[in-house]
Amino acid sequence: MPLDTAHPLNSLGFAKSPAETRVVVAMSGGVDSSVVAAQLAEEGYDVVGVTLQLYDHGAALAKKGACCAGRDIHDARRVAEEMGFPHYVLDYENVFKDAVIDEFADSYLGGATPVPCIRCNERVKFKDLLETAKDLEADCMATGHYIQRKMGDGGAELHCATDAARDQSYFLFSTTAQQLDYLRFPLGHLPSKDATRALAAKYGLSVADKPDSQDICFVPNGDYASVIRKLRPEAAAPGKIVDMDGKVLGNHDGVINYTIGQRRGLGIGGLADPLYVVKLDADTARVVVGPKEMLATRTVPVREINWLGDEPMMSRSEWPIAVRVRSTRPPTDAVLRPISATEATVELTLPEEGVSPGQACVFYDRDSSRIFGGGWIHKG
Repeated sequence: MPLDTAHPLNSLGFAKSPAETRVVVAMSGGVDSSVVAAQLAEEGYDVVGVTLQLYDHGAALAKKGACCAGRDIHDARRVAEEMGFPHYVLDYENVFKDAVIDEFADSYLGGATPVPCIRCNERVKFKDLLETAKDLEADCMATGHYIQRKMGDGGAELHCATDAARDQSYFLFSTTAQQLDYLRFPLGHLPSKDATRALAAKYGLSVADKPDSQDICFVPNGDYASVIRKLRPEAAAPGKIVDMDGKVLGNHDGVINYTIGQRRGLGIGGLADPLYVVKLDADTARVVVGPKEMLATRTVPVREINWLGDEPMMSRSEWPIAVRVRSTRPPTDAVLRPISATEATVELTLPEEGVSPGQACVFYDRDSSRIFGGGWIHKG
């Protein structure tokens, strides 16, 4: 947007007053999105709070402490009342089930390790909710994610949060350039979560001391297996635990109880060297185990790539970048070799253990905080 000297840009980047700028705030009921809404309301913006009801809060899947649970809807509504702006709850249960939960179950059964929070951002929050914000004639949509949107020569860029410990870039790599034009992330520049809670206290918010949610919202206590059993009762088929040569070492009660890289709880004690889960074969109901070195890989096939670089990805045969192959690991140097506009092979400089199909591979600029997008790891 060109600079209008008569109307300087407001804090959200629009050449008009905050009162003339409508912003939809995606409110989960937690402290982060509540602070965003309260801050923008205090600055005089035309704030509309929206909370998504994503699953049946009376069902066994719901749990205390997860985002989007019944308590969180109450908390979001209360913050809106405290700060004096309208708040709406939208029923997205069917969309969430079709776009996120069902794929989570199917991917897990297929031997992958899915990341449903990414799919939720991609297919629900930054798609359907974003379109709802436009229907409400909002100028933009703001969220409480810890990530930064910065303007560059080629337009809006995605950058890591200032606080590396809170950075959520791994979960937001699929944000498209078009979505980035419309989105705002007011917390990305803050130095720490303590700074966010200090703002919550400043605004007198009832959620100022509310604990952070830790798990996937529909997975109680991180117990993936129990959720899969509920969604796909046939999934707990027993099978064999085998080594790389196919030798049977033991039995299991369903591949859904295992993840790539798992060592403990295999039930195959008495062996000279420790073994790890290196492959899950849902078709044959086999859990394949091997030595730790079998987990290490340097070549990562990636597809469904969302590219956020200024130049087209296919404009070069190689891109020296940094990548993250798990949310809990820091970026590591790699080379990206495009195959098509949405597929590539990533070669890691140093081998990584536990690279699993279903996880994301996120691309970073080696020399700055910029995110170049990413894609999904597949079996190749």
